[in-house]
Amino acid sequence: QVQLVESGGGLVQAGGSLRLSCAASGRTFSSYAMGWFRQAPGKEREFVARITRSGMITYYADSVKGRFTISRDNAKNTSYLQMNSLKPDDTAVYYCAADGTRVAGSVYPYDYNDWGQGTQVTVSS
Repeated sequence: QVQLVESGGGLVQAGGSLRLSCAASGRTFSSYAMGWFRQAPGKEREFVARITRSGMITYYADSVKGRFTISRDNAKNTSYLQMNSLKPDDTAVYYCAADGTRVAGSVYPYDYNDWGQGTQVTVSS
């Protein structure tokens, strides 16, 4: 099991940027693929991005491709989500999650073993 804590959320105007961080503790961080998900009010939790254990390969939802960048620093036990050109539709609670089974993670929330508490991102128009 790995414990995850997100930070970096906040209020930003449309077109702005935010960088989310996900600090991990517990088991060996490099043993986990990492994913970022988000959940807006009244909607299901949706996949945003994922990154392999080594950090060499990344995957994105079509809605954020070209605007968001997922990364990780295994020496610092931290994953990041850089969000640029933010839109009001990006408003949601953002969660990081760890997958200890699949090398590349998954787009499905139920495949992830451990979750952070979430951080609110609000984009004003």
